[in-house]
Amino acid sequence: MSLVKAKELLKIAMLATRRSGVTLQDIRREQSCSHRTAQRWTDALEEVFPQVEIEVDEDRQRRWIIPARHVAPLLTPSGEELAALGTAIGELERGDLPGQASLLRELRAKVRSLTPATGRARREVDEEILLQALGHAARPGPRPQTDTSMDAALVEAFKGPFLVRMRYLGREGGSSVRTVAPYGMLLGVRRYLVAKDVEKGAKAPLQHFRVESISDIEVLDDTFEQDADFDLRKHAEIGFGSYVDERKVVDVVWRFDAEAAPRAERFMFHPTQTFEREREGSLLVRFRACGVMEMCWFLYQWGEHVEVLQPAELREMVHSSRRPFQALP
Repeated sequence: MSLVKAKELLKIAMLATRRSGVTLQDIRREQSCSHRTAQRWTDALEEVFPQVEIEVDEDRQRRWIIPARHVAPLLTPSGEELAALGTAIGELERGDLPGQASLLRELRAKVRSLTPATGRARREVDEEILLQALGHAARPGPRPQTDTSMDAALVEAFKGPFLVRMRYLGREGGSSVRTVAPYGMLLGVRRYLVAKDVEKGAKAPLQHFRVESISDIEVLDDTFEQDADFDLRKHAEIGFGSYVDERKVVDVVWRFDAEAAPRAERFMFHPTQTFEREREGSLLVRFRACGVMEMCWFLYQWGEHVEVLQPAELREMVHSSRRPFQALP
């Protein structure tokens, strides 16, 4: 068996250590292969791992199950995998989620302690080199200050999910005590807690609370049920940035000139974006979203190289402030 095939078989064996084991359908999905090829993989699995158990579930589907202890000694992490963990820790810290970064750091320490001593020095060198190359400690920039106790409380609330009582500072300066049902968090230039105000009833619309304006937070013992059709990822896609208001979704059309077009084509402005190259080399970008203010902040750095065709409100905000810059984003 080639090294590549051995690595792929080990991936399948890892799937088989799950309580539900691995099915032919799982293998087809993992390997992007045919049913017959998936059967060949299970034949190899039975040959290499004689400890494999085969069960038939209530849907008459065969499941291959391997006790984890028979696979664990083969699962030595590479320097690349450890570096990926380090990069993820850095991203969580820069995303103002120090609590989650701490948990991942503890996981990395456990993984290191469980790996064989043989080759450890080489893996550590590889990890260090990759982290430096990936700019692990780079990307400085302004962001709101965070409160680790606040983050810990919100993480605890999401687990329940539990209701939260908090004091919230409004835009006009006055504060009030709110009891909310937390649905999730939107991360960006600002962080928003997506939640429902309990006092407004079960049919109340989702609201977005600036995390830096929350204080005196308390996780209650009361649980709640989120709306069955709520999807945080889809909800986030409504906005251009972290600000979301379904009532303010607009059609957006921007034109980047021929000089900026090649650079703009490499940007993901929004998940629903479409590109259209014009005859003279300029680029049209179209999508639907809310967050006109965040769009304005973003477009300022493109200077005179961008023209807002829609919406008119954004055009007025951007065009009066355009200026030439020496470099593109």
